[in-house]
This record gives sequence, C-alpha cells and structure tokens, in this order.
Amino acid sequence: MRLIIIGPPGAGKGTQAAKIVEKYSIPHISTGDMLRENIKNSTELGIEAQGYMDKGVLVPDHLVIKIVQERITRDDCANGFLLDGFPRTVAQAVSLDAELDKLGIKLDNVINIDVDKDLLVNRAISRRVCNKCGATYNIISNPPKEDNICDNDGEPLYQRSDDTEETVSTRIQVYLDQTSPLIDYYKAQGLLSDIDGTKDITDVTEQIFKALDN
Repeated sequence: MRLIIIGPPGAGKGTQAAKIVEKYSIPHISTGDMLRENIKNSTELGIEAQGYMDKGVLVPDHLVIKIVQERITRDDCANGFLLDGFPRTVAQAVSLDAELDKLGIKLDNVINIDVDKDLLVNRAISRRVCNKCGATYNIISNPPKEDNICDNDGEPLYQRSDDTEETVSTRIQVYLDQTSPLIDYYKAQGLLSDIDGTKDITDVTEQIFKALDN
C-alpha cells in the first residue's frame, strides 16, 4: 500500500495517518521528520539541506526528492509507505512520479481530507498541545479528560502562538492556492480519494479505510 495523504492545516492528517499506518503496517514518512533526521545525523543530504535552511530559504525540490527517494528504498518500505507533507505542488508531484517510475513503484491512492476553511480556522484556534509529549487536543471536538491537562502525562496544555485566526487563515489559504492543482493532478490519474473531514474522527477513519480497501 503506497499512499500519499494531503489536507490543509487542521484537517486531522496526523490523527488519521497514525490509524492508517497501524492498520496497514506501513511507515509514516513525514518530509519534515526526514529533513530533521538527515540534519541530525549529518548526512550528505542533511548538510546540504542545512545550508539552505541557514540562509532562511526553502530546501529546493530536487533535494527533498533525493531525501524521499532514499527513505522509500529502505527495508521498512518494502510493503508500502504513507507520504505526508510532500508533494505540495504539481511540480513536486511530477518529480516524485519520475523518481517512483525509476524505482518501479506505483502509487495506490492519494487521500485528500477535505474540510471547509471556516471550520479549519475554528478548529485551529481551539487546538491545545502538550509541551512534553506533543499530544494534540481540541477543546471542542476532542477535549482532554481534565480541562487543559494532558491525558498522557498530566502536563498543562498550551495554545500555539501561531494558532490565531489571522495566521491560520493565511496558512490555510496558501495551502489551498498551492494544492488545488495537485488535487486535480491526482484526480486525473484516478488516484484521488476525497474524504469528508468535517465528520468526527471515527467516521473519517472509516471513510479512509473503505476507500483503501476498495
């Protein structure tokens, strides 16, 4: 099962990704995590990526593709993978397809979690995070058992400084502007599964599993 999951900030990708990798026994591959891993381990790719980041510029597509290519050829990806955070644009998707083709790999599905922008903003400003374990809650849809206290370790929860209405609205709009063509790109290949992300967590999971099992 070789998958990509896409969706705007606050759509619940992280929650659903965890359920997907558990059910299908495939690794969750986050491009952000891969960049940090390469930089931490001072790999050749990591050193090159660090150079761009130190200058305050985005790591270029060709380098991210190399990092993705290296990751998906590891043994734990023999039965598949779930890519999260890449591709974000059609240009990146075309480059990814070319690399996958070289490896003789075909994508099975692209999961698109679709949520209305206004709902996403409300979700984001209601988000609370545990600083110790990283657990994420929503005080409206997925609250902790005790107000502002993490279920896992009893630590106080906090609201991220960038979870303001203005910042979140901008972040979501940038995503929508970049990703709309990407959705059409994968739809044209017959790979896209549109998932209604406005439902509760369990319903969204059931939609995803139904799409993948079919």
